Amino acid sequence: MVAVLDPFHAIAVSARAHALAAQGRAIIHMEFGQPSTGAPAPAIAAAHRVLDNGAMGYWESPALKERIARHYLETAGVTVDPACITLTCGASPALVMALSLRFGPGDRVAIARPGYVAYRNNLRALFMEPVELPCGPAERYQLSAAALAALDPAPAGVILASPANPTGTVIPPDELAAIVEVCRARGIHLIADEIYHGITFGAEARTVLGMDPQAIVVNSFSKYFSMPGWRLGWLVVPPELAEQARARMGNLFLTPPVLAQHAALVAFDCTDELESHVATYARNRELLLAELPRWGLGGIAPPDGAFYIYADIGHLTDDSLAFCLKMVEETGVASAPGVDFDPVEGHRFIRFSFAVSTALIEEAIERLRPWFAAQPRRSHA
Repeated sequence: MVAVLDPFHAIAVSARAHALAAQGRAIIHMEFGQPSTGAPAPAIAAAHRVLDNGAMGYWESPALKERIARHYLETAGVTVDPACITLTCGASPALVMALSLRFGPGDRVAIARPGYVAYRNNLRALFMEPVELPCGPAERYQLSAAALAALDPAPAGVILASPANPTGTVIPPDELAAIVEVCRARGIHLIADEIYHGITFGAEARTVLGMDPQAIVVNSFSKYFSMPGWRLGWLVVPPELAEQARARMGNLFLTPPVLAQHAALVAFDCTDELESHVATYARNRELLLAELPRWGLGGIAPPDGAFYIYADIGHLTDDSLAFCLKMVEETGVASAPGVDFDPVEGHRFIRFSFAVSTALIEEAIERLRPWFAAQPRRSHA
């Protein structure tokens, strides 16, 4: 038996956007969740030095694992043994490893709907069953302790994301603690995707490691550190799973990119440059939150972190993919269709990524303001 996965529809939008760019069109890419900035300048300089001065073989950097552990101590007051950290080829392999460490075929794992498309598809690829819990604006698109407690039977596990994709909402610390308690009481294993930690706008995104030492945490250098193309992430596991985590990494993926590991070690100390990116995201967020409601876009939970706004366009369409393709064709602004994140209600939602420059956000607003005003409303929306 072979698993059948849904496509990542934003890729189709991006392909069309790139085709239009090849024709000479000026495209604004707001479809993917990736910073438009590059890696920090000192990290790039370190990578040049490594390229110029040495051969690179299979390697996992002990210094980088120690630096990640120190990062948890400095930012969250949480002690992590470097031996419990496995470096990975980005957060995507880390998620596959985390799921295979905790669960087996047939296990049920709860996820929020809307949620990142790869949660659902990775579970299916591993012959596990995603249990999608509908989360709307009233819940700020986040799982709650009450929703988990109400599941009968209890799932084998749950994947949490805070800040979340596609909404950017954060689970408040007291609610996160309540979720951890429900998981502990019901024997639910917790996997936390903390890839957007570091990118928040006044909210507190607390690591679950300070509440549940049995949790598995996925993280990456792709978002806050602005290094998506370097393909480097990490996994934190309980001590009893550390050996099996290393076995999975070695057998499935061998080692992470060596050049990326050298650069990442330097990136940790580039705080001023990285925080300037977060300040840009904060300004972009303000501009879009002020503008989108004027276009009639509703259902928005103001993002506490990450760099996304998820908005209801149901008054205009019941086909978010076709809508996104039309929008990029007619305005040159690319965005992600909601069906990637919610196969039930996502046909009436759209996600904008604001991880671009403020100048491009302002240009996107100038293009989209008249375009949205000209769109016919659905009579039965």
